[in-house]
Amino acid sequence: MTTSLPCAQRSGSGAPAAAARGDRYKVLAAGVFGLILTFGPARFAYTPLLPLMQEQAGLGVAAAGWLASINYMGYLCGALLIAMISDRVHKDSLYRAGLLLAVASTALMGVTPSFTVWAISRFLAGLSGALGMLLGSGLVLSWLIRNHHRSELGVHFSGVGLSIVVSTGAVMAMNHWSWSWRDQWLGLTVLGATLALPAMMWMPRRGPATITNSAQEPPDAAPGALFLNVLMAAYFCAGVGYVVSATFIVAIVDQFASMKGHGTWVFLVLGLAAAPACVLWDLIAQRMGDINALLLAAVVQMVGILLPVLAPSLAPALVGAALFDAYVMGIVSLVLTMAGRYFPGRPARMMGRLTVAYGLAQVIAPAVTGALAAHQGSYQAGLYLAAAVMLAGIALLGAARQFETYRILAREE
Repeated sequence: MTTSLPCAQRSGSGAPAAAARGDRYKVLAAGVFGLILTFGPARFAYTPLLPLMQEQAGLGVAAAGWLASINYMGYLCGALLIAMISDRVHKDSLYRAGLLLAVASTALMGVTPSFTVWAISRFLAGLSGALGMLLGSGLVLSWLIRNHHRSELGVHFSGVGLSIVVSTGAVMAMNHWSWSWRDQWLGLTVLGATLALPAMMWMPRRGPATITNSAQEPPDAAPGALFLNVLMAAYFCAGVGYVVSATFIVAIVDQFASMKGHGTWVFLVLGLAAAPACVLWDLIAQRMGDINALLLAAVVQMVGILLPVLAPSLAPALVGAALFDAYVMGIVSLVLTMAGRYFPGRPARMMGRLTVAYGLAQVIAPAVTGALAAHQGSYQAGLYLAAAVMLAGIALLGAARQFETYRILAREE
């Protein structure tokens, strides 16, 4: 049985190949813009805006933690929804609805100082984040596989780091212009609407017309159930480590007298480190293997979490932020890409199941950290707790590596 080559390979001319590359760049760009929107104005902008909202809108520490947890509750509900959907057309429609939802949820934050409205906004923003991340990633990966491109999502996931850079840069500029917290959310809404256009227009519609003639439904290469369960548990631990720093890093840095006012800069460095890291992790995984790369990422993420409290000065905080997000995005990129490779015909469903574990952590950890901070007057206990959970995750990844080794040996026998 012979397999026909994609049009870019069948032709001897360079034009079809250039067209195929152009299509690939547009699809990747659509995914990146979608992530910048659903994770930037809709989600991560809350972190650099948190001190201003506490100062001008009277948002308390515990309430800030609850808003973050509600955001991740929306993300978890989105992951559960995606895990139950198999229809490709519905996935495509939901992805596009998620982009519009991201813009609407950002606008809601600037409408009123009502905590109830903010809570609704954060839930909808979390829901849009799940749709943008999981459905967008699944659509991009599926398109790459079906059109005979490399099944790597490093470039795509750089959109998460860029979302921090874009949203933080926008907040810093608006702070410089002395915009109020309300005006800043409305400004971010305009930015989000601008990002939604290429994210929607350049993502191919799912259907027969978007698949090459030679494309076939790729077979699953699923590992054992025990391996997947352990991987989900480890991903939960990574979620705890991620969400505590990602939500509170600006407030954590600003609480130290030696770093007062530099929290937003630390968050910006966090995003700058994350943007190229996903591409780098594709290369590391090629050399070390996925599980070994995950172990390395988890160890360095734990160091990045602890640096701001172990050495409370600006330089260690900047280094810690760079280490933290560069390696946490490595974990997300590697785990979700692994899910896509295990289930190439239905990547979003497996990504959704893994993200349920990650989402549970994101619901629980911010509320616990906010409560600890309100009780003790600092975020240090929350960071130590996050580091301890990351240590458990490292142990689970070690166990997953052993299970995968046994599976490979058994298959070879």
